[in-house]
Amino acid sequence: MTRMVQCVKLGRELPGLEKPPFPGELGDRIFEHISQQAWQMWVEHQVLLINHYGLVLADPNHRKFLAEQLEEFFFGEDAQMPEGWTPGGTPGAGGKGGGPARK
Repeated sequence: MTRMVQCVKLGRELPGLEKPPFPGELGDRIFEHISQQAWQMWVEHQVLLINHYGLVLADPNHRKFLAEQLEEFFFGEDAQMPEGWTPGGTPGAGGKGGGPARK
């Protein structure tokens, strides 16, 4: 039987994750309060952040930034979108993509 959680991100009862996404208090908190659907939304948002900012996961400061964004995404007021990011790509361009090209 699928484990259900009251998802704090989506505000309704949905199937939960099969196991905590990583060890520690935050991983346990996500496991208890975040649905599979919301986790998938985070995975897509994380990719956007990594690509837009050119994050290197071997860099402890970049990992710290992602951890802060993850906590904000699920439990904060609102997720931070990358500076200059628009849903259609470059403002006014109407194309697909994350944001303006990096300099």
